[in-house]
Amino acid sequence: MKVGNVSYRSVWRDGNGIGIVDQTCLPYEFRTVGLHTCEEVAFAIKSMQVRGAPLIGAVAAYGLALALRADASDSALAAAADLLLSTRPTAVNLRWSLARMRNHLGAVKPQARVESAWAEAQRIADEDIELNRAIGRHGLSLIRGIARRGETVNVLTHCNAGWLATVDYGTALAPIYLAHDEGIRVHVWVDETRPRSQGFLTAWELGSHGVPYTLIADNAGGHLMQSGKVDLVIVGADRVTPDGDVCNKIGTYLKALAAKQSAIPFYAAVPSPTIDWTITDAFGEIPIEERSADEIRFVQGLDSEGQIARVAIGIEGMKVANPGFDITPAEFITGIITEAGVVAATRDGLASIRGRTS
Repeated sequence: MKVGNVSYRSVWRDGNGIGIVDQTCLPYEFRTVGLHTCEEVAFAIKSMQVRGAPLIGAVAAYGLALALRADASDSALAAAADLLLSTRPTAVNLRWSLARMRNHLGAVKPQARVESAWAEAQRIADEDIELNRAIGRHGLSLIRGIARRGETVNVLTHCNAGWLATVDYGTALAPIYLAHDEGIRVHVWVDETRPRSQGFLTAWELGSHGVPYTLIADNAGGHLMQSGKVDLVIVGADRVTPDGDVCNKIGTYLKALAAKQSAIPFYAAVPSPTIDWTITDAFGEIPIEERSADEIRFVQGLDSEGQIARVAIGIEGMKVANPGFDITPAEFITGIITEAGVVAATRDGLASIRGRTS
């Protein structure tokens, strides 16, 4: 996607390191950062300089390539993979990417591993873009169907599932970008997505692309659905089970409940690496990341001089719980938008595409 007149991916190779967009500075400042060691990559993932399930997987793959420059042995490969895997427990793309890299490199002699790791990481990044383009095309058909009524299509989304959360294009936002570029009148209700306010990233993205949007408080979505102001809900996901249960940013479940009550279609847009075929019990097996209490106690914004500032909004000692994700049961999900098509959020629906996805 473009920022100004410059095209960017969310991660790219930069000489002997990689470049990323530092998402902790957005939407106030667009800043790129160079990473040159596996430890720097691990910190970037844990601190959410990079975030979004597909992007985390791609960045971690590059992290292994960086680690092998210092030591390409089996033990060093295993240690680097363990370090990266420990950074974020919920998004399955991280585990998938590291397993793919290790399987690939296990058949490569240590002296050839560095360049092979770079090449495989690049393939993962390139494939992510193609998966997202395909998701966009399939999701576009849903928007076209609503647009035939001749009115603006109002889409509600939660968290950020755009190009910042992937290598490019995004998952939930990919159909919206394609619809806008096709000339379909589309407007997006953007949940702020507390406590980290990833909705501000979505608003920044949409505004940069020229897509009409309105930022709303998280608790406004139900009211808008009741009022007939939402035609469609599309979210991303950090993990989808074979039964169609969706694990996504905290607050997604409440939006799905409201959509079901209001008879509004609710879709999750995911590339196939986000489907965890090993899960039999979403609530018992998916780890829900408990994040720092400071994410709720503090907010980030601009001070009176236009500088990025961190402000406390809770008193010291205030008890806080901060689960980062929730699980939406399949019964509340109209369908899953994948690179192979839109399928029912059921075991049969997802099984029907298993052989046609990466």
